[in-house]
Amino acid sequence: MSADAIKLLKPKGFDKSKWMQLPRDVVIGHDVLGQLPAVCEDLKLGTSALLISGKSTMNLAGGRVKKILDADYEVTTFLAEEINIAIIKDAEAAAADVDFLIGVGGGRVIDTAKIVSYNLDRPFISIPTAASHDGIASARASVPTFEGHASLEAQPPMAIVADTGIIASAPHRLLAAGCADVISNYTAILDWELAHRVKGEPMSEYAITLSKMTAEILVKDAHLIKPHQEQSAWIVIKALVSSGVAMSIAGSSRPASGGEHKFSHALDKLAPGKALHGESCGIGTIISMYLHGGDWRAIRASLKTIGAPTTPADLGIEDSVAVEALLMAKTIRPERFTIFDMGLTRESAEKLVQMLYKE
Repeated sequence: MSADAIKLLKPKGFDKSKWMQLPRDVVIGHDVLGQLPAVCEDLKLGTSALLISGKSTMNLAGGRVKKILDADYEVTTFLAEEINIAIIKDAEAAAADVDFLIGVGGGRVIDTAKIVSYNLDRPFISIPTAASHDGIASARASVPTFEGHASLEAQPPMAIVADTGIIASAPHRLLAAGCADVISNYTAILDWELAHRVKGEPMSEYAITLSKMTAEILVKDAHLIKPHQEQSAWIVIKALVSSGVAMSIAGSSRPASGGEHKFSHALDKLAPGKALHGESCGIGTIISMYLHGGDWRAIRASLKTIGAPTTPADLGIEDSVAVEALLMAKTIRPERFTIFDMGLTRESAEKLVQMLYKE
């Protein structure tokens, strides 16, 4: 047998590689905090932990988490009432000698734990007390800066423990905002596909499929999302986790963040404190879907059914401010190409905002 024949039997192998980090344990349901010791044992996380929480969420769930783990783990606590560079540095100092971190709370708390986990290379467990956005499961963190919110690469949770009883007891506005954040996946993936066609940006069909399926399920089940019901919390938490996994598969927030998120961040600058993140994303999604030529009325109807705002007036924001946010959107993360980067004029922006009120 010739050497050439031997070489034909051993062709060069496929050498493309990608590192995806996904949650290993996801526990969702009624009164599941009691399963935390089993989760920690399953993951072999070590014997000491820093529990990061806020003042109110410490009273709501953090204290209970500490009590549950105290028998087998050395747990210290750190209060993060807001998220900024100074608090992150203080949390890193507090976590210097522990084996893992636990974030118990809302978005700011979870994002703080996520960043500290990433910077110190420590695993962390996400324990959300509300379902207001998909950050509970993603590898991205949002940190406010003088220029607006910055989306940073961070550590995805090694485990998610979501007690539907606690989440259902939170204000319904938070759950509705979480739904709107997931529904915005519809237009996020349309923007990603647009960027692929126009700019040649690489995209992941697997991430797109999962992201779209997650949004479709929430739209289909919009009538089941009701205030203070654990079934509703169950549906939304599963959707938020799936959305986070889609981002991990993609290696970016692209499957869940497009022009509607740029609009949301612009609105944060122009009308700080008026809207929750998911709420403004939902309104941005209606507008973006209209521009993409999709069924924007169905998106609006689903948001209304859930109880999420669909107009600037619902948020107590002037229409003129929403117009400015649409025009400003292209300046937010300009490297992320979306439908809002296609030359929106002031006149068209004004018409788009008025369209939100049409029956």
